[in-house]
Amino acid sequence: MCGITGVLNLQEKAPVSQEMLLRMLSAIRHRGPDGFGIYRDAWIGMGNTRLSIIDLSGGDQPIGNEDGSLWIVFNGEIFNYVELRPDLEKRGHQFSTNCDTEVILHLYEDFGPQCLQYLNGQFAIAIWDERRRSLFLARDRVGVRPVFYAAANGQFFFGSEIKSMLAHPSVQAEIDHQALREAFTYWSPLPPHTIFKGISELPPAHYMLVQNGQVEPPRRYWTLDLSAEETARPAQEYLDELESLLIDATRIRLRADVPVGAYLSGGLDSSTTTALIRSYNPNRLDTFSISFSDKNFDESNYQAQMAKFLGTDHHEIFCNYQDIGNAFPEVIWHTETPILRTSPAPMFLLSQLVRQHNFKVVMTGEGADEFLAGYDIFKEMKIRRFWANDPESNLRPRLLSRIYPDIAAFGGRLNASGAFMTAFFKKDLALTKSPYYSHLIRWKNTARSWRFLNCPSIDLNNSSSGGPQVEPLPLELPDNFTTWNDLNQAQYLEIVTFLSPYLLSSQGDRMAMANSVEGRYPFLDVRVIEFCNRLPPEMKMPVLVEKWLLKQLGKKYIPETIWKRNKRPYRAPIHRSFFEPYPLDYVQDLLSETALQQTGYFEPSAVARLAHKAASGTGLSEVEDMALVGILSTQLVDQMFVQGKTPGQTSPLPAHCRVVDRLTPLHNHPIQVINDEW
Repeated sequence: MCGITGVLNLQEKAPVSQEMLLRMLSAIRHRGPDGFGIYRDAWIGMGNTRLSIIDLSGGDQPIGNEDGSLWIVFNGEIFNYVELRPDLEKRGHQFSTNCDTEVILHLYEDFGPQCLQYLNGQFAIAIWDERRRSLFLARDRVGVRPVFYAAANGQFFFGSEIKSMLAHPSVQAEIDHQALREAFTYWSPLPPHTIFKGISELPPAHYMLVQNGQVEPPRRYWTLDLSAEETARPAQEYLDELESLLIDATRIRLRADVPVGAYLSGGLDSSTTTALIRSYNPNRLDTFSISFSDKNFDESNYQAQMAKFLGTDHHEIFCNYQDIGNAFPEVIWHTETPILRTSPAPMFLLSQLVRQHNFKVVMTGEGADEFLAGYDIFKEMKIRRFWANDPESNLRPRLLSRIYPDIAAFGGRLNASGAFMTAFFKKDLALTKSPYYSHLIRWKNTARSWRFLNCPSIDLNNSSSGGPQVEPLPLELPDNFTTWNDLNQAQYLEIVTFLSPYLLSSQGDRMAMANSVEGRYPFLDVRVIEFCNRLPPEMKMPVLVEKWLLKQLGKKYIPETIWKRNKRPYRAPIHRSFFEPYPLDYVQDLLSETALQQTGYFEPSAVARLAHKAASGTGLSEVEDMALVGILSTQLVDQMFVQGKTPGQTSPLPAHCRVVDRLTPLHNHPIQVINDEW
């Protein structure tokens, strides 16, 4: 695992200085503290920070092909590289390393962008073709690993994190108000948008070429197709196939030259993956969990039960309100974008714990809820469609109490008859033909936080259902979307608007890599994804039973008390983390009228009322909680990246740097200078 960055001159030769590349790499040193690598020629300078996991002694980047015409820097893991290498050797390729990075390079040499079809992994790739003056950028299918890009002053910039590009004086940060509205609707700007004007994110399952001075638009190489099998098979066949796929997905993700640990939340997903590791790897296994002082969020009893059942060496990080509030500014330094939840903060502290125990790799269970239908929003959609067939029914809306029994989520406004819940979920009930039916309530509810934005063009009451008019989704739906069943349509929206932009980014990659830890996700193996996408809906959610097929597998590997548990979403305390027992100093500063007027993103009077309510100890509604986090995180993004005020933490340069200098090639033969000292 690494971080990558680079600068390409589009029209004129202008070598990028080694000092500039070192500055850009230093901004993402946390992604790879084990060493730097730099490639330079007359057109391009690119580099990587290395977190050494495979081929510890021989896998330094950049890596070139046999004749030095292609060079790669790479962030991620290709888990099937062992299987791919023999065929490449038969095709005549000679390898100089034992790492997965070189496999990608030779595949690209033979197949060009089609090489991506062979890869099973999580990746952000940059390959420079010196002869064609062509840069190839690519990202994995669901967006586990990030890559951003921008063009300015005749140059093209890319990086694993935006801060690496902002280290170059030609790239400036300016908040995009349209992207801010997206963040306050979908929890994150949706690719290719980022929170900054002129800086784009390469969407998942896309690649792009920058060649002969032209920046070509991104191209899709894989489509998320949730077309279920037309003829259902016996349940046991599906169960056997899921077990076989998950076992192999877990097995190949144990490939590493360093120890591999596991996150253990106490839920079905992480418990299953950890049990699979334990079943097929009898060696010592370390597991890591989060516990909370607030019992409304704590699952430590289930975590301890699973750790004892599996016989793991278990480690736990304990989080109280102050821990979350104190960590939040550093969390935003790593997310580089506004967020509407504090949930990333405990994940940041958890990865600290992992690193303190000298682990670089952890297995985790993300993806199961999206691809095997584990979220309440899928149940909500089914109930509302059932209710829409008889909209005046008094009995059908009562089914909602089965998935939302905690009235606190509605700010305590639900009376005994359920009148508020009925009125809330009845909005847009009849719009069953809308492709966004499953998510309209969520998006419109979250968008109620727009009232805090300082944007006069927003009309909060211009829709027929009374709430903000959510703007059209900035993503194209697949051509066959309308042919999918209702559940699969809802899953698609959840995957493209939540899994990659938020869950795998702000809560996943950024929080783990902040502490130089790589997360690996068996449920996001491409074979598992495509299997789940073909499943008939009754294999995923019969009636209102979430992840039914995975629960059947859980019977074989984990205790009944775990696999029978209802899904409990991972969350963390919000307003109490910033205001209990008193407002944190930075919170008061960021929410002050002076600070709000200076940035201009929010209405100071509305924010003042919200802050007073939070400080008074009065419970906030879910929307108010999300708005509070969104306002604070936006103010921090402005302070850190627009105003240029960082958290004040700098990392020393690594002792090792590999430099490939091809500024003066002689007789078309590669010249490599390997420099291990500064």
